[in-house]
Amino acid sequence: MTTSNFLEPSKKKLWLAAIKPPMYSVAIIPILIGTAIAYQETGKFNPAIFWTFILSAIAILAWENLSNDVFDSETGIDKNKAHSVVNLTGNKTLVFWISILFLVSGISGILAIGYWQGDGIVLGLVSLCCALGYTYQGPPFRLGYRGLGEIICFLTFGPMAIEAAYYSQAGTFSLPSLAASVLIGITTSIILFCSHFHQVEDDIAAGKKSPIVRLGTALGSRVLARVTFLVYLLVAIGIPAGIYPMATALIFLSFPFAWQLVRHVGRNHDRPDLVSNCKFLAVNLHFFSGIFLVAGYLLSA
Repeated sequence: MTTSNFLEPSKKKLWLAAIKPPMYSVAIIPILIGTAIAYQETGKFNPAIFWTFILSAIAILAWENLSNDVFDSETGIDKNKAHSVVNLTGNKTLVFWISILFLVSGISGILAIGYWQGDGIVLGLVSLCCALGYTYQGPPFRLGYRGLGEIICFLTFGPMAIEAAYYSQAGTFSLPSLAASVLIGITTSIILFCSHFHQVEDDIAAGKKSPIVRLGTALGSRVLARVTFLVYLLVAIGIPAGIYPMATALIFLSFPFAWQLVRHVGRNHDRPDLVSNCKFLAVNLHFFSGIFLVAGYLLSA
């Protein structure tokens, strides 16, 4: 066995990196938040709707991840990405149609929720999320290549997803859930923001003007620190202002994950080999801050 073969990542690891199981918390957390706030405010909880929404959100995110791999393969930005599903399979058409199958499955679940509720509000919100998700990498828009991906992430996985989840349980909208959605929208956008640090050269070569390409890694690391700490500042201000229940102070238990992320990127922002894992540190922040926020709302019920 040669040294190069010994160091080469196994197919199993590449597939795990391509599927990105931890990233699916991005789909689950907004549903948990919206459902928890609906229960805290109205006492309503429909398990069938909840689980249908969870599975649908996972399927829709799978569509987005797979279709993004397809669209990125067309621009050449993923030519050095060994864990691209398209690169692993060598069959762009197959990956595209599998992504469509996931989309149809997810939308079918949302249609079921609309049928049970007797209106199309949730379907409308989720459809708008999907449309915005397509514009992120899909032609002719490719808004992610213009540095607008984080804004799309904020809207779709923050206010729109959480309000849809809230409405699916309560049958109405809520300002408190909108306030909570700002926090989740920020932490979701942080994940995408962090995914750019290690691929600046590939982004520039493909003409992708990501925020890190525009800002540079040093300034980008400082922006990351300020935006991350903004989440906790909003809660610290919002609790005494009556925007968030007192129990949502539990979110501060996730601060060590925020500190770990900010410190790691601050030290290694210009070292692609070391900073490439920062998006997973951002996933940890998103997951645990979301879980503690859910716990806070449930304790306030």
